[in-house]
Amino acid sequence: MSGLNKGVGKAEVTLKWDPSPMGSPAHDLDLVAGVYTADAPYGPPAYLVHFDSRSPDGTITLNRDSRTGQGFGYDEAMTLELTRLAPRYARVVVGVAIQQRGGRLTFGQVAHTGVRVREGYTDLLEDDFSSVSDATAATIVEFTREGPEVWTLRPLPVGFDIDPGDFGAEMGARHA
Repeated sequence: MSGLNKGVGKAEVTLKWDPSPMGSPAHDLDLVAGVYTADAPYGPPAYLVHFDSRSPDGTITLNRDSRTGQGFGYDEAMTLELTRLAPRYARVVVGVAIQQRGGRLTFGQVAHTGVRVREGYTDLLEDDFSSVSDATAATIVEFTREGPEVWTLRPLPVGFDIDPGDFGAEMGARHA
Protein backbone atom coordinates (compact mmCIF):
# COMPACT_ATOMS: atom_id res chain seq x y z
CA MET A 1 0.00 0.00 0.00
CA SER A 2 1.15 3.50 -0.57
CA GLY A 3 1.40 5.62 2.58
CA LEU A 4 -1.09 6.31 5.37
CA ASN A 5 -4.31 4.61 4.27
CA LYS A 6 -4.21 5.99 0.75
CA GLY A 7 -4.71 2.53 -0.70
CA VAL A 8 -3.52 1.39 -4.09
CA GLY A 9 -3.51 4.00 -6.84
CA LYS A 10 -1.74 2.49 -9.83
CA ALA A 11 -0.79 -1.19 -9.89
CA GLU A 12 1.11 -3.36 -12.33
CA VAL A 13 0.41 -7.08 -12.58
CA THR A 14 3.12 -9.14 -14.29
CA LEU A 15 3.15 -12.80 -15.27
CA LYS A 16 5.95 -15.24 -16.07
CA TRP A 17 6.32 -18.87 -17.10
CA ASP A 18 8.82 -21.05 -18.92
CA PRO A 19 8.27 -21.98 -22.57
CA SER A 20 6.93 -25.45 -23.34
CA PRO A 21 9.37 -28.29 -24.01
CA MET A 22 10.74 -28.59 -27.56
CA GLY A 23 8.19 -30.15 -29.91
CA SER A 24 5.20 -29.40 -27.66
CA PRO A 25 2.52 -26.78 -28.34
CA ALA A 26 3.40 -23.38 -26.88
CA HIS A 27 2.14 -22.64 -23.38
CA ASP A 28 0.11 -19.42 -23.60
CA LEU A 29 -1.01 -17.87 -20.31
CA ASP A 30 -3.11 -14.71 -20.40
CA LEU A 31 -3.79 -11.98 -17.86
CA VAL A 32 -7.47 -11.01 -17.66
CA ALA A 33 -9.06 -8.15 -15.70
CA GLY A 34 -12.78 -7.99 -15.01
CA VAL A 35 -14.30 -4.65 -13.97
CA TYR A 36 -17.52 -4.64 -11.91
CA THR A 37 -19.99 -1.90 -11.11
CA ALA A 38 -20.96 -0.79 -7.60
CA ASP A 39 -24.54 -2.01 -8.09
CA ALA A 40 -23.41 -5.50 -9.25
CA PRO A 41 -19.93 -6.16 -7.79
CA TYR A 42 -20.38 -9.95 -8.13
CA GLY A 43 -22.54 -9.95 -11.24
CA PRO A 44 -21.35 -10.07 -14.83
CA PRO A 45 -18.35 -7.85 -15.56
CA ALA A 46 -19.04 -4.43 -17.05
CA TYR A 47 -16.08 -5.20 -19.30
CA LEU A 48 -12.98 -7.40 -19.59
CA VAL A 49 -9.44 -6.45 -20.52
CA HIS A 50 -7.35 -9.21 -22.14
CA PHE A 51 -5.30 -10.24 -25.20
CA ASP A 52 -3.39 -7.06 -26.01
CA SER A 53 -6.33 -4.79 -25.28
CA ARG A 54 -7.22 -1.92 -22.99
CA SER A 55 -10.28 -0.68 -21.13
CA PRO A 56 -12.66 1.70 -22.93
CA ASP A 57 -11.45 4.61 -20.76
CA GLY A 58 -7.74 3.68 -20.94
CA THR A 59 -7.39 3.00 -17.20
CA ILE A 60 -6.46 -0.69 -17.62
CA THR A 61 -3.99 -1.70 -20.30
CA LEU A 62 -2.36 -4.99 -21.21
CA ASN A 63 1.08 -3.65 -22.08
CA ARG A 64 2.79 -6.90 -23.01
CA ASP A 65 1.17 -10.14 -24.18
CA SER A 66 3.44 -13.17 -24.50
CA ARG A 67 2.18 -16.22 -26.36
CA THR A 68 5.09 -18.49 -25.42
CA GLY A 69 6.66 -17.40 -22.12
CA GLN A 70 9.96 -16.75 -23.90
CA GLY A 71 11.98 -13.92 -22.47
CA PHE A 72 13.69 -13.00 -19.25
CA GLY A 73 11.59 -12.66 -16.14
CA TYR A 74 8.05 -11.38 -16.38
CA ASP A 75 6.84 -11.51 -19.99
CA GLU A 76 3.25 -10.29 -19.73
CA ALA A 77 2.24 -7.03 -17.99
CA MET A 78 -0.99 -5.20 -17.19
CA THR A 79 -1.29 -1.69 -15.74
CA LEU A 80 -4.33 -0.69 -13.67
CA GLU A 81 -4.86 3.00 -12.91
CA LEU A 82 -7.47 2.42 -10.24
CA THR A 83 -7.89 6.01 -9.05
CA ARG A 84 -8.84 7.04 -12.60
CA LEU A 85 -11.71 4.53 -12.82
CA ALA A 86 -15.17 6.15 -12.91
CA PRO A 87 -17.03 6.13 -9.56
CA ARG A 88 -19.57 3.62 -10.90
CA TYR A 89 -16.87 0.91 -10.83
CA ALA A 90 -16.25 -0.62 -7.40
CA ARG A 91 -14.33 -3.83 -8.01
CA VAL A 92 -11.61 -5.15 -10.32
CA VAL A 93 -10.60 -8.82 -10.36
CA VAL A 94 -7.41 -9.94 -12.12
CA GLY A 95 -6.83 -13.53 -13.14
CA VAL A 96 -4.89 -15.78 -15.48
CA ALA A 97 -6.28 -18.21 -18.06
CA ILE A 98 -4.25 -20.91 -19.80
CA GLN A 99 -5.05 -21.33 -23.48
CA GLN A 100 -6.00 -24.97 -24.09
CA ARG A 101 -4.64 -25.60 -27.59
CA GLY A 102 -2.94 -28.98 -27.11
CA GLY A 103 -5.31 -30.60 -24.62
CA ARG A 104 -5.97 -29.83 -20.94
CA LEU A 105 -3.06 -27.90 -19.41
CA THR A 106 -2.91 -26.89 -15.73
CA PHE A 107 -0.68 -24.51 -13.78
CA GLY A 108 1.11 -27.52 -12.27
CA GLN A 109 2.14 -28.62 -15.78
CA VAL A 110 3.69 -25.25 -16.70
CA ALA A 111 7.21 -24.74 -15.38
CA HIS A 112 8.19 -21.75 -13.22
CA THR A 113 4.91 -19.85 -13.23
CA GLY A 114 4.74 -16.66 -11.24
CA VAL A 115 2.70 -13.52 -10.85
CA ARG A 116 3.61 -10.27 -9.15
CA VAL A 117 1.50 -7.23 -8.23
CA ARG A 118 3.43 -4.01 -7.68
CA GLU A 119 2.79 -0.38 -7.00
CA GLY A 120 5.84 1.54 -8.16
CA TYR A 121 8.80 -0.47 -6.87
CA THR A 122 6.89 -2.00 -3.98
CA ASP A 123 5.79 -5.63 -4.28
CA LEU A 124 2.24 -6.00 -2.97
CA LEU A 125 1.73 -9.67 -3.86
CA GLU A 126 3.67 -12.57 -5.34
CA ASP A 127 2.37 -16.05 -6.11
CA ASP A 128 3.57 -19.15 -7.94
CA PHE A 129 0.15 -20.78 -8.55
CA SER A 130 1.08 -23.79 -6.37
CA SER A 131 -2.20 -23.47 -4.44
CA VAL A 132 -4.14 -23.86 -7.72
CA SER A 133 -1.84 -26.32 -9.50
CA ASP A 134 -4.73 -28.46 -10.84
CA ALA A 135 -6.57 -25.44 -12.30
CA THR A 136 -6.67 -24.22 -15.91
CA ALA A 137 -7.48 -20.64 -14.85
CA ALA A 138 -7.23 -18.72 -11.59
CA THR A 139 -8.01 -15.39 -10.03
CA ILE A 140 -5.04 -13.66 -8.42
CA VAL A 141 -6.18 -10.48 -6.76
CA GLU A 142 -9.19 -8.26 -6.30
CA PHE A 143 -9.14 -4.51 -5.87
CA THR A 144 -12.16 -2.93 -4.20
CA ARG A 145 -13.14 0.70 -3.83
CA GLU A 146 -13.39 1.68 -0.16
CA GLY A 147 -14.36 5.30 -0.76
CA PRO A 148 -14.24 7.83 -3.57
CA GLU A 149 -10.43 7.66 -3.93
CA VAL A 150 -9.28 4.61 -1.90
CA TRP A 151 -8.74 1.18 -3.45
CA THR A 152 -7.67 -1.84 -1.39
CA LEU A 153 -6.02 -5.06 -2.52
CA ARG A 154 -6.95 -8.56 -1.40
CA PRO A 155 -5.20 -11.72 -2.58
CA LEU A 156 -7.79 -13.95 -4.29
CA PRO A 157 -6.13 -17.26 -5.26
CA VAL A 158 -9.11 -19.25 -6.58
CA GLY A 159 -8.62 -21.98 -9.18
CA PHE A 160 -11.06 -22.89 -11.94
CA ASP A 161 -11.22 -25.90 -14.23
CA ILE A 162 -12.77 -23.93 -17.05
CA ASP A 163 -12.28 -23.01 -20.68
CA PRO A 164 -10.63 -19.59 -21.16
CA GLY A 165 -13.71 -18.39 -23.07
CA ASP A 166 -15.90 -18.98 -20.01
CA PHE A 167 -13.43 -17.73 -17.39
CA GLY A 168 -14.28 -14.05 -17.87
CA ALA A 169 -17.92 -14.64 -16.94
CA GLU A 170 -17.07 -16.73 -13.84
CA MET A 171 -14.00 -15.04 -12.38
CA GLY A 172 -15.91 -12.33 -10.52
CA ALA A 173 -18.25 -14.63 -8.61
CA ARG A 174 -18.32 -14.28 -4.82
CA HIS A 175 -15.53 -16.30 -3.14
CA ALA A 176 -14.84 -16.85 0.55
